[in-house]
Amino acid sequence: MKKFIQIPLMIFPMLAFSQVQEPIAPKKPKALTIHNHTRNDDYYWMNERDSKPVLDHLAKENAYNNEYFKPIQGLVQSLMTEFDQRINPNEVSAPFIMNGKTYQVKSIEGKDYQQIVQIENGKETIFFDENERAKGKSFYELAEWNPSPNNEILAVSEDFVGRRKYNITFRQNKNGKFLKDKISDVSGGVVWANDNKTVFYGKKDTVTLREFQIYRHILGTDSKTDVLVYEEKDEKFSAGVGKSITDKYIMLYSYSSTTSEMQWIDADKPLDKPSVFLPRKQGHLYEIAHHTNGFYILSNDQATNKRILVSASAPTSIETCQELVAHDPKTLIEGISVFKNFLLIEERTNGLRKLKLRNINDNSERYLSMNEETYFLGLGLNDEFNTDEIFYSYNSMTTPSTVYKYNMVTGQQTVWFRKELLDKNFKSEDYTSQRIWATANDGTQIPISLVYKKGTDLKNAPCLLYGYGSYGYTLPDVFSATRLSLLNRGFVFAVAHIRGSKYMGEEWYENGKFDKKINTFTDFINAAEHLGHHGYCDKDKIYAQGGSAGGLLMGAITNMAPYLWKGIVSQVPFVDVVTTMLDESIPLTTGEYEEWGNPNDPYYYNYMLKYSPIDNIHRMDYPAMYITTGYHDSQVQYWEPMKYVAKVREYRTNKNPLVFECNMDAGHGGGSGRTQERLEVAKVYAFILSLEGISK
Repeated sequence: MKKFIQIPLMIFPMLAFSQVQEPIAPKKPKALTIHNHTRNDDYYWMNERDSKPVLDHLAKENAYNNEYFKPIQGLVQSLMTEFDQRINPNEVSAPFIMNGKTYQVKSIEGKDYQQIVQIENGKETIFFDENERAKGKSFYELAEWNPSPNNEILAVSEDFVGRRKYNITFRQNKNGKFLKDKISDVSGGVVWANDNKTVFYGKKDTVTLREFQIYRHILGTDSKTDVLVYEEKDEKFSAGVGKSITDKYIMLYSYSSTTSEMQWIDADKPLDKPSVFLPRKQGHLYEIAHHTNGFYILSNDQATNKRILVSASAPTSIETCQELVAHDPKTLIEGISVFKNFLLIEERTNGLRKLKLRNINDNSERYLSMNEETYFLGLGLNDEFNTDEIFYSYNSMTTPSTVYKYNMVTGQQTVWFRKELLDKNFKSEDYTSQRIWATANDGTQIPISLVYKKGTDLKNAPCLLYGYGSYGYTLPDVFSATRLSLLNRGFVFAVAHIRGSKYMGEEWYENGKFDKKINTFTDFINAAEHLGHHGYCDKDKIYAQGGSAGGLLMGAITNMAPYLWKGIVSQVPFVDVVTTMLDESIPLTTGEYEEWGNPNDPYYYNYMLKYSPIDNIHRMDYPAMYITTGYHDSQVQYWEPMKYVAKVREYRTNKNPLVFECNMDAGHGGGSGRTQERLEVAKVYAFILSLEGISK
């Protein structure tokens, strides 16, 4: 085992600050008044995108960031080298079957983007090369690719900016030539009708970026003449499009955080007008899966954790449907899939995921699950209706992913694909993962998943605690090849499954939103306290990390309990909650009212003010902080973290590192390409490792 050199804690900040002055933003006071209450925002000017003052200040911040990382560049490069030595440069995905064709996604040594290959009779051919499409571009994302039903035409949806405004083009697979058809500024998805010439796609509002329109395009026609099939008028709702596994219906869906509605079009008659399945009813969330025998409906009607109903035809109301699986207050039904002979139900009980198979012919059931404290169980691509075989994947915080092929009739299971590291010295059994429970302020038990290398002296170990806790999204307990670089240096890595996710069911989400949002933040604080006080790490060496709404979490817990954190990593953080939620011109604001509440209502305005990070900055010592954003971010605008950093610099009473990086070529997901993605991880690790005095 290598010996890590201990460096005095202040050496890096001193070196970093020695050449470039810490940027101090000019103040331009602006009064923001509503509900007879005035807030003063000295940095409101930072939302003037592309203005000289904004670009000049971002340049200073990036120069300061570069200077900070200079003394630890060797550590960054060491981490990058480790990643490269651990992860196969020619890494491949599990093979998957689409439209009867077998594909595999491959990374290529020396290239940043992936290739999609088609496998036929054991022979591989390059089907689509992202590297060719990304040539000369500072950003590239392939959002979706979808072959026509006859596999002759490929529809691709791509972003060359990072703003998540995609372009759809069409390629003839026989000769590789692209058609003249081009559809700009779409939401990403593209769905084929059965005639191999008609596609459906979504469009975004040009200002708010809300996905609200569904259009129909016929190959060979000008996209300017495309027909508007559906428009969602309610600004709290978004719209999308999909296709049933039976290929019988084009499905249009409208959804908010609390309500949904489905419409359908016969995929053989794409010019027909859509018909509503079940009319929307406030508070009713449902989704449908078509079977040749009728429809399976996953609904929260009279069922907090959802129940499953069936209907032989399109129902006139939910009351005319037959209940198949009743509501269980202890089990959340996360999703359903249908096949000719089986219904597959994705469940979560006590935080752990299970797959339940129900025979449609005799109603017999069996489970696919793992006997572990924590793991991830998910579905592969299963788009064939007339099959008795499915693909599912398993991995854990100590074990790379394995994809299994499972016969639903015989129960026979075979390994379809196993992901292996390039580093042959890696052994899963060298690491330990477990699940522990912290007690929240109100007595609720908060689950925490953690992983560390065996032999680690836990009571003296530093810990990186990760969290999110919004939108009902549950963080999966998955393996990370890059994370091994932290674990091998004696770190504990932990995930706090706080309220605001659905880890413990639908009520777990409901108790972490609207006027219960503060539970999310106090749960995370309680999780950190538990880790430190119960010997799972050194209580004085706890670091916290989160992104987007998880960045809101970082901002809130920093203000509420600054003494707990040795360092904070906050990525694309949503930190200017009140100002953003009051500005309906900002992308995605109105749809968020059903998550946070509407601050035009005095009740929610005052509640948001209690936790909004930028509104609760005050004079105190702040932990070391590394904050990142993307200039083209469409989800959280660059100016939120920019303003936040400026205000923290103004108010903090100590000189811990405060480093801000704005990637001028990136969006919400960070930079594109394998090298840039790994560099971002390496810099996060280098930031916290250096604060521990670890230089190698």
